Amino acid sequence: MARIEVAPSGRESPFGEDEIIVSKTDLKGRITYANDVFLRVSAYSLNEVVGAPHSIIRHPEMPRCVFKLFWDTIAAGKEIFAYVLNMASNGDHYWVFAHVTPTFDASGHAVGYHSNRRKPDEAQIAAIAPLYRSLWEMEQGARGRKDGMREASERLNSFLAEKGVAYDRFVFSL
Repeated sequence: MARIEVAPSGRESPFGEDEIIVSKTDLKGRITYANDVFLRVSAYSLNEVVGAPHSIIRHPEMPRCVFKLFWDTIAAGKEIFAYVLNMASNGDHYWVFAHVTPTFDASGHAVGYHSNRRKPDEAQIAAIAPLYRSLWEMEQGARGRKDGMREASERLNSFLAEKGVAYDRFVFSL
């Protein structure tokens, strides 16, 4: 399913602090389940998202290097916590604090991924947004997409090394 190009609206999609967005995907990131909160906040119907790539909600200003970190971590069978800027079908945005884990079968093989997302508070968004903006700008200013992701990934890794923490520990410190 190809995503129809929608421009960011600049409006925030309503999302309550007591709500949890839940989705599940297969190993390729295609949505197999989305709860009612996911559907309401993203402004998609269940029929529109099931089978679609989870990137259907990717905000165009979310740095790709963070998603690379996401995929590298969960593909290795580990969980990850991360702040993510998403975009609804109408262009509205919403920040989430995501917890993504691999789902394993009885034999211990990964069969998909499960994500729970909560609304971060304004201070957390204010802390992560400038870093993400600088990474995104680095990606945009590079010669090509791969160069941009590589350069931004290196910058993110340098940033974390300067702080002496791994990404998960950094996001929990905000």
